[in-house]
Amino acid sequence: MRILIVNDDGMNASQLLPLIKWCNKLGTVTTAVPKFEQSGKSHGIEIHKPFEAKEIELEPGIKVWAVDSTPADCVRFAVLGLKMEFDLVISGVNKGLNVGVDMMYSGTVGAALEAVNLGLKAISLSTPPEAYDFATRQLDYIFEYVFKHQLLEKNDIYNINIPASPKGIKITRQGGPYYTDDFIPIGDNMYRPHGYSIWTDRNDDTLDTDATFHGYISISPLTTNKTCIDVYEELSALNK
Repeated sequence: MRILIVNDDGMNASQLLPLIKWCNKLGTVTTAVPKFEQSGKSHGIEIHKPFEAKEIELEPGIKVWAVDSTPADCVRFAVLGLKMEFDLVISGVNKGLNVGVDMMYSGTVGAALEAVNLGLKAISLSTPPEAYDFATRQLDYIFEYVFKHQLLEKNDIYNINIPASPKGIKITRQGGPYYTDDFIPIGDNMYRPHGYSIWTDRNDDTLDTDATFHGYISISPLTTNKTCIDVYEELSALNK
């Protein structure tokens, strides 16, 4: 299996090396990650300016491409720039959950969506900050489930969130809002965003938010299709 690893936490993310080493047992690994942290960059790409992409050695025998752009551009650079082919893109492990509608802001999820746009299969992985150093310990369990149930044959992209002490796996759908911001004035016309949780427990473990906060690994099939099919089918009669 040919695997591309990307993230939005950058080349200095402490769990990048453990993820690379774990993925080595699945096949051949290529890594392209942002030179600097790119959290919250969603699916943004650079179309106006050149950017640096430089291969560096993280430790003996492990090289990564440090890309001075967004997570989605890391995927684009590896596929369109390096002209490489991959069987799977793994994005993460993100330091912070990507659940509910908040996943639309995620550079981790954005990179996975870009992979699907380029015809690849992708999995995005996220975990709360307090579980970050331990999330890779769950990868054997998660990928055994993914391969056993042939998830990647059924859909091209999954968003997976890993709680601190998982008690099982739930297949989930996108939940509601998780975080929002206040904007704090700090002087000189400057404002600092201050995030806080607005998650409401609906006691519904079919939602990625509830399942994750209830201690389950949530696995959500995603799609890049933005069409509202129900309304399209209702209004398509107007085309006749």
